[in-house]
Amino acid sequence: MIAKADLDICRRGMQAYVGRRVKLKSSGGRKRTIVQEGILDNCYPNVFTVRCCQHKTYQETVSFSYVDILTRVVEIAVEPDRHSERGQGLAN
Repeated sequence: MIAKADLDICRRGMQAYVGRRVKLKSSGGRKRTIVQEGILDNCYPNVFTVRCCQHKTYQETVSFSYVDILTRVVEIAVEPDRHSERGQGLAN
């Protein structure tokens, strides 16, 4: 059983990545895997949203539950921050 504390920890962890690029893998049923890439847009009390840019003219916003992550229905990978990789932080 998933405790409320586990959900709070997951939500706080996700909030640290708001604005970063993420890749999500979820089951589409019948041996199908759905992969979506986008920007972690917002974290709400029970769900988080990802803004996916499928095409230049079309944006899709998808939402997932923190329970999906804790139960491993959805796998999430956060891309490394480009500024920290190059050693460039915020200057003066």
